[in-house]
Order: sequence, then structure tokens, then C-alpha cells
Amino acid sequence: MRMSSEHQQKMERRGEGTLAIIMLALIQGFLSTGAVEVRSSMNPAVVGASVTLSLSPSTALNSGSWAVGGSLILTWTGAQQAVFPSHTGRATVDVQTGALTLTSVTVADSGLYVVQSANPQLQAGASLSVYVLISNVTLKANPTDLMEFNSSAVVTCSVSSGSSLSFLWLNSSSEVTGSDRVQITDGNSTLTIVNVTRYDQGPFRCLVINPLSNSTSAPVNFTINYGPDNMALTVNGQNTTSFSVGSNLTLLCSAQSGPEARLQWAFGGETLNTTGPLLELLSVSEKQSGSYSCLASNHRTNVNRNITTNIMIAKSPLSGSEQRAVGVGLLSLLLWVGVLSSLPDVGGSFSR
Repeated sequence: MRMSSEHQQKMERRGEGTLAIIMLALIQGFLSTGAVEVRSSMNPAVVGASVTLSLSPSTALNSGSWAVGGSLILTWTGAQQAVFPSHTGRATVDVQTGALTLTSVTVADSGLYVVQSANPQLQAGASLSVYVLISNVTLKANPTDLMEFNSSAVVTCSVSSGSSLSFLWLNSSSEVTGSDRVQITDGNSTLTIVNVTRYDQGPFRCLVINPLSNSTSAPVNFTINYGPDNMALTVNGQNTTSFSVGSNLTLLCSAQSGPEARLQWAFGGETLNTTGPLLELLSVSEKQSGSYSCLASNHRTNVNRNITTNIMIAKSPLSGSEQRAVGVGLLSLLLWVGVLSSLPDVGGSFSR
């Protein structure tokens, strides 16, 4: 079947219209992405500021409209402009350049702003982000007095003001990251440490950040009750336990404990009237040989530990030089005895 000339002409006109629409779309895309850009006087912007969105390069627009997120802000034709109720009193347009000015911006003003004009044909857009400055970062920890291996620490970070917040936890100057015992939840605003150890005392801080500002909390410290454990006992700073009669001995006891352990001394199983890390024995005698114990107790953990050492005190054997001197003396004595015994009996050789 052959197509009539009239129908063929209609198809051609329809095709030309479609081509025109495509070309117009391409031109608009070129204007929005290449030839003309929307630039913000401040981006990101702080709540309460004034922001101007202008075209670059500057373009004379006889009419047009501004919208954000698909909702119209205002329209203008010539010198006349109409502002929609959502932006009454806060939005104005430069009717010659099409520049939009927003005053007293809020977080709700964040979004994609699009300007359109039919004379000349133009469409362009840009995103604006508005943030609240961060202030008064505080930590709440409950409780702070904990038992090692039996308690969990929970710290919550909050701010008086701020938007689009990111939270970072610090232990001293090191970043705290999640692990089997460490949980960071509620958008990273809560830190939980399960089965705390003596190394979880802190100080812990919370650093809060957004694209416009940052602020750090005051530190929080935990009191971790632990021990006593890892006890040690030395005598005169040595590992030896044998000493001579007349020696002066200093016994030193230590234990890891929080709070500090109470140290009590005992000798031969009997408690001495001496407390603290040092026990001093002056000019010791043999009867002071025996077992010496250091007893450590922690009133918060109710844990008791002890460590014992056995000390031997004996008379000192002769030194090598002393032994040689004694040997020389004995030899001299023996020589004299030999000489005397070899002399003749003078008294027995005379007779009357």
C-alpha cells in the first residue's frame, strides 16, 4: 500500500517537531552543565547566614523562576517578581541577572536549587548545604567506679547544637575502634566497654564533627578496681636468700592493685607489727632464719594475696686470706714444737 502525500507530510512535520524538542533539550543540557553554572556565595552555609546563588558567567535574564527540590521559590517577569509563601520575606531575585538571595537560612534550606528561564532558554542548578554549628559537647558516664572483668562502662556523647554530626572516640590521643569488648552504637554517639580491665581507665573524649565545625568534650576517667596481683618480694634488691649473721636486711614487697593494696608482714606464720612495702632487719642473728611473708589486701575487690621467701642466716665461714693466716700460724707453732723437742736434755748430763 502506498502512503498518501498528505499523510507523509504530517509524518515529516511530526518528525521535525520531535527533532526540535531533542535539540532544545540538548541546548538546555549544554547551558546547565557547560555554558552556565550556578555558584553559591557560601557553601556549606551556617544557619542564619545570607546566601546568594548567581549565574556564572553573568547572564541577563528577562524572566524565569527559582525552585528547590521541585518546589517553586519565586518567579519573575521584567521588574515584577512573585515570592511563594514558603519563602516570603526571605527570598529575592535580581531581575536583571537572575541571582537569588536567601536570608536567615535554615537546615531545611539545604537542597538542589534550579533556575529556569525561557528568555533566553536556560536551566541550571546547584546544591546548597546548611549546617548548625556544633556547641557544648558533653559526656555522660554511669557508673564510673567499676570492677575489673565484672563491670561494663557506658559513655554517651551529646551536643547542645549541631547538625549532620559525626562522632569520634579517643582514649588519651588514640582513636577508639570497635572490638569484641568495645561497642560503638547509636550513630557512634555511645561507647560501651564490656568487662573492663585496668587499662580502660581513660581519659576518654568525644570529638564531634560536621562540615562547618568541630568540638571536643571534657575528659571522663573511670576508676577500675583490680588486684592485688603480680606480687614480687626481694631482699636487699637481690634474688639470694642466704645471709651472714650481723647483716642488715631490707625486704621490699610490691603488688599491682587499684586502689593501692594494704601490705602486712609476717614471720614464721605470725603477723608482725609492720605494714607497708618495707621490712628492715638490722644485725640479724641465726634465730631470725625462716619464712617471711608479705600479705596484700584490697578492700574494694575483697581479694587477698601473699608471697613468701625463706631466708637462711648463718655464721660466716673464714675467708681465703683468713684461712691462709691461720695455716701459717699453725705451721709456725708446729715448727717451734719440733725444734724444742729436738734439743738435748742439758739438765740430765751432769752428775755429782
